[in-house]
Amino acid sequence: MALLFVLVSVQGAQNISMESGTETFVEKTSQLYQDFDHLYMNIFGTEAIVIIVEDGPVSDPALLQAMDRLDHMSSSLPGVVGVQSVSSVVKDANFGLTGEAALPEDRVELESLITHYVPEQLMPDNTHTLIYVEIAGSVSDDQKQEILREIETSVVLAEFPPDYNIVVTGEPAFMVSMNNAMMSSMAVLLGLSVVLMIVVLYLVFGHVRWRLMPLAIVLLGIIYTFGAMGYLEIPMTMVSMAAFPVLIGLGIDYAIQFQNRIEEELERGETPAEAVVDTIKHTGPAVLIALIITALGFFSLVTSSVPMIQDFAKLLLIGIVMCFLASLFVGVTVIYGLDNMQSIRKERFGHLSLTGKNKSKTSSSNSKEAKPDILDRILGRTTHFTIKHPFMILSIAVLVCAGGLLADTQVPIQTDTETFVPQDLPALVDLKHLSDITGGEDQLNIIIKTDNVADPNTLKWMDEFSIHEVDNRNNILGAESMATIVKSMNGGVIPESEDEIRSLYEQMPAQQKDRFMYGENMLLLNLNIGDVMGSLGMEGVEVLTDVVRDDMLWMSPPPGLTATITGSNVVFTEVIGALTSGRVFMTYLGLGLVFGGLLLIYRDLLKALVPVVTMFMVVGWSGGLMYLMGMEYTPMTATLGALILGVGSEYAVLMMERYFEEKEKGATPEEAMTEAGVKIGKAIITSGLTTLFGFCALVASDFNIISSFGMITVIDVGLALFATFVIFPPVMVLLDNFREKRKAKKIILDGSFEDDISTTETGKYGTDPGADAF
Repeated sequence: MALLFVLVSVQGAQNISMESGTETFVEKTSQLYQDFDHLYMNIFGTEAIVIIVEDGPVSDPALLQAMDRLDHMSSSLPGVVGVQSVSSVVKDANFGLTGEAALPEDRVELESLITHYVPEQLMPDNTHTLIYVEIAGSVSDDQKQEILREIETSVVLAEFPPDYNIVVTGEPAFMVSMNNAMMSSMAVLLGLSVVLMIVVLYLVFGHVRWRLMPLAIVLLGIIYTFGAMGYLEIPMTMVSMAAFPVLIGLGIDYAIQFQNRIEEELERGETPAEAVVDTIKHTGPAVLIALIITALGFFSLVTSSVPMIQDFAKLLLIGIVMCFLASLFVGVTVIYGLDNMQSIRKERFGHLSLTGKNKSKTSSSNSKEAKPDILDRILGRTTHFTIKHPFMILSIAVLVCAGGLLADTQVPIQTDTETFVPQDLPALVDLKHLSDITGGEDQLNIIIKTDNVADPNTLKWMDEFSIHEVDNRNNILGAESMATIVKSMNGGVIPESEDEIRSLYEQMPAQQKDRFMYGENMLLLNLNIGDVMGSLGMEGVEVLTDVVRDDMLWMSPPPGLTATITGSNVVFTEVIGALTSGRVFMTYLGLGLVFGGLLLIYRDLLKALVPVVTMFMVVGWSGGLMYLMGMEYTPMTATLGALILGVGSEYAVLMMERYFEEKEKGATPEEAMTEAGVKIGKAIITSGLTTLFGFCALVASDFNIISSFGMITVIDVGLALFATFVIFPPVMVLLDNFREKRKAKKIILDGSFEDDISTTETGKYGTDPGADAF
């Protein structure tokens, strides 16, 4: 059945799609999405692949002929809506003057047309010219990649003169290159992560047979997760890629817990069948409860307003269930089968089985007398020390946690996307070079809805508002709209009549008109803000957007007009704000869900409170460490509060389950905690270190957004392990002893103490002196 599900999962995985469009950042039902994607991108929005031609005179006829050949090849590509270049402008100007849409052969005439008609946007100086290949805003990421590949081929086929340097760049080219580089980087890092996990399992999990089996089981769970993604139509995004290292870390813990308990039962002399039954009986519920609590911690991510964070949460929830099922059914079954095969092989050669009822008394006795290894001794001494000095340890922990929570508010938030990628990435170097040449091309886009696109009052308001913004706002460098085009065609003034305006509309090229006007009821005004995102950051763009919005209220449009400000920068600002501002809420919501879930499962305030207190300490410590290390939050690390709860609460719940199991056998709280720390502690340490070393591979990434995610996760997993063995034991023993004393006191006060003793004089407590001693 497991192999059959693998085939089904492989089929489902074929349906997984990679998404990075607006729908991954903004809910489709939101007004922000409607304004940007439906109104702007589908109607007016274009992106431009830019070809930089440099290191030679722009007026060279051979250069213009090559540009003309590139124009022809590029404009015929599906998804390309137009090409702007010096060549296309000169041909249009020559057609207007001579009726011939061709490049003049006379060099003097050519230079005259370039001087009088070519805008600065296409020719910043005499040795640089830019070719803009405009792509429709509705083009998919796969289509962009194909268009980019075709343009790069066309540049070669256009045969530019050898003295010129040709660079293909622009925002679409940068995004395609970044996505490809990140996918390649993640594949290499995940491979390195698996290698490090193998090393850790060999070093730490050496007390069991088949020590690499947990890794194989978790990879099976990941295959099932891929299949579920495809069938449930959960897309792959930049954030969801980070789910797989998390799933490997959590899934390997489930497999290790089951395998460790089976080995423990076998060492006690049980048969393979008995070992499986006891493992499922004791470890199965504990791991299932840990999974539920982990899921509740992750569920807080579903409340995010950013769709790709919601998809990240869905992927985590599905993944931990798949890894649990793989560990419970496949992992346990395989170990049972291997044990039986080993027993049959030994019996065939005339040897006694080393497990089960055939195990000799001598070997059983030897296993019981086996000395604990160094890890057992360290865990035992650590647990014993923390239980003996609870107030000192908890006082220090609480103070550090409080300081960390305060310091966390001072941890900066990195929103400049260019810092997320390697600074020597060729696509980024080329994009920065383009920005140096043009001064930046970021825009704020204002969509104006009207009943009449040729109304003079509408165009006059657009013109007056544009002039006001350019003159009074330092970061607004220019404006483009139908008003600026109409003015340039009419001697610098807006016509007074609708008929004159419509006459000018008829003279405009269709491509130019479609860029700023849609039908009879929509116009576009673009405000050029240069490189504000690079110079002032997200905060600067947000402030500038608010200023323009206030200006629109002050210089309100004529009656019947509505103006909506949108654009990629506005969307990005809103998304980053939602990602970073919501992280604190998601963390505390996760804590509340974990507490509520534990309370509902156990109906015991103590069992619900202790794991939450332990993980709350980790949240505070993590923020303090980030502040001390000078780290920053990014869109990817903003989810780490919920991840700490998910990973850390699992360790605490597993420790707590084993603690109460030992108590049920008659151990005191101190003895039960020491025994739990040694017995299950080794499995928790193994899974924790495996997870930690797996994430260490991400730290080596060239992408800052991935390496910072890996670094903070390593820190948080380490802190969660530390809290499980240093904070959890004293808190649990202290509160459990306090509760036991209160129960004993209540029995005495209720007058039922004597009745309890009398019924047990010949039982548990023995004679009266023993009862008195109790």
